[in-house]
Amino acid sequence: MLLRQMLEVYDLLDKPDANGDEVAGFLHSRGADDVTVKVVGEGEKTTDCLKVVIPGSRGKSKGGDAPTLGVVGRLGGVGARPKLIGAVSDGDGALAALTVALKLAEMHRNGDVLEGDVIVATHVCPDAPTIEHDPVPFMNSPINMATMNRMEVDERMDAILSIDTTKGNRVINVNGIAISPTVKDGAILPVSDDIMDLMTQVTGKMPEVFALSQQDITPYGNDLYHLNSILQPAIATTAPVIGVAIAVEQIVAGCATGATHGEDVEQAARFAVEVAKSYTDGSCRFYDEDEYRHLVDLYGDFSRFRK
Repeated sequence: MLLRQMLEVYDLLDKPDANGDEVAGFLHSRGADDVTVKVVGEGEKTTDCLKVVIPGSRGKSKGGDAPTLGVVGRLGGVGARPKLIGAVSDGDGALAALTVALKLAEMHRNGDVLEGDVIVATHVCPDAPTIEHDPVPFMNSPINMATMNRMEVDERMDAILSIDTTKGNRVINVNGIAISPTVKDGAILPVSDDIMDLMTQVTGKMPEVFALSQQDITPYGNDLYHLNSILQPAIATTAPVIGVAIAVEQIVAGCATGATHGEDVEQAARFAVEVAKSYTDGSCRFYDEDEYRHLVDLYGDFSRFRK
């Protein structure tokens, strides 16, 4: 259960002067030794990009060979000030990812060390702009998608969970979390059985899987439909990526305040921690490597969809 960790992180993010340095200092005080912050911006607006590395007992950071999991908290901003006061729904991706970082850091300090490294990346912006979108407004960001991917998608990540609030749509109609099929190098692959098993383990329910279109895994800015940015990390890596959507039954704008459901964010974070345990010890696969090779042999390279 990660309720305490989530609430502590929420208090850091839900204020006008929320910033990466304060979050980094907090995480460091709780056992995260490798935390970096970089201020990035375009024009007058900036955001603080954070990256936290929690080393594993056989992790590559220590010269080992255990796989590395990336956990990306995807969002436009944690707030939309001065237009709106308070934490916005869109910030749940950062809240969940930083909750994961805090929990893993505390586990590591207490002696529960995962086998492989985990890299958590997200950004903190309390005053992000909004943008008109149908059916509800989207949160915008001080940085464009290419910059966001450059800051958050790390070449050391062997697989990625991308956590994103996904409430402004008619595709996912569930309160809680839903996962995507695995996306790898431009191909939409079957849903991972191992990931579905872990989802059932965490939620106690049948796994919820949301549909993807081919457009969803193409880059932003190409004038095609996108559910949201949840699978945008997949265009910046050849590693397999799975989206973890924090969702609701009815459409809610990303810029809505008072719309963070703590139990859903905690569930997304707890799910990511369980995936981290299993993926880094080799007991969880994001995709079937043999079938993927056969797919490429039959139909060619899919990487053109990342461009």
